[in-house]
Amino acid sequence: MRPGKKPFTFHLSPFTEQRGMALVLTLMIVALITAMVVEFAYGVYVNTNALHNWQTSQELSVTARSATKLASRLIAASLQDAYTKGVFEIGQKIPFEDLDGTITLRIEDENAKFNLNVLGHTGFYRGAQDIDANARFVRLLKELQLNPEIADRIADWIDSDSEPRLGDSENGAKNADLDSVDELLLIPGIDMETYEKFRPYVTIYTDRDSRINVNGADVPVLMSLSDSIDRDLAQRIVSYRNSEPFQQISDIKNVLGMDDKKYTSLQGLITTKGSSFHVIATAESGGVKRIVESVLAGSSVLYWKEM
Repeated sequence: MRPGKKPFTFHLSPFTEQRGMALVLTLMIVALITAMVVEFAYGVYVNTNALHNWQTSQELSVTARSATKLASRLIAASLQDAYTKGVFEIGQKIPFEDLDGTITLRIEDENAKFNLNVLGHTGFYRGAQDIDANARFVRLLKELQLNPEIADRIADWIDSDSEPRLGDSENGAKNADLDSVDELLLIPGIDMETYEKFRPYVTIYTDRDSRINVNGADVPVLMSLSDSIDRDLAQRIVSYRNSEPFQQISDIKNVLGMDDKKYTSLQGLITTKGSSFHVIATAESGGVKRIVESVLAGSSVLYWKEM
């Protein structure tokens, strides 16, 4: 800078400053309006999508209920035969023009499972044989590599007395039959891992003295029937019925290894058809799923849940 020369300074006029502030305010307003528009558009999209999913869900519910009615008819027709299979499953495209999805129907014979409500009611007389249900359930637990004390815990939960079979097995006991299989999780000593391991093999939806359907029982359930039924024989029973279902109880004697003594041990314990059936109807479309789960016995609905 030259000596004696004043430095240059830039001054905005009041008008120029006002224009700058107006521009900043305009940009802020535009940004706010844009955010509001984006939020509104997103809200409309979410609500529209939610409405569409709700409508789809309602249609799928109707579809699943219709499939359950179909299952009821299939069950009624199957009961006219001499036997019923343990599991029946079908799947197909939903037959509605405005609904692109699939429907699957699974029917399980509850008589192919062990009825837990017989525990705590042991020693009842069936035909010429005194049945020890607890001993049969213990065999099932051992085959599944589970603690056999579970049988005592369930029995104490069900029986009407307050005398514990184990130290704490009467703590908080219901002293009445199970109303659902899920109730097992309320019993001390039965955690989720244990429950899930033996859940496929048990039921509460058959008569207390109901027999096991040998056309549907899995290997562990077959082994629980008698000490004389080992794993090899149980697997041969399954293989035999897969090619030729048992039309009558005596047909089981055709299985290799089933001698008269072993057959006699099954007397009064087995049948070739069921009376109660677990039905799972699943309808799915575009990522939306509805499930109707029920247990049917003749014209009676013993259990119903929609998810």
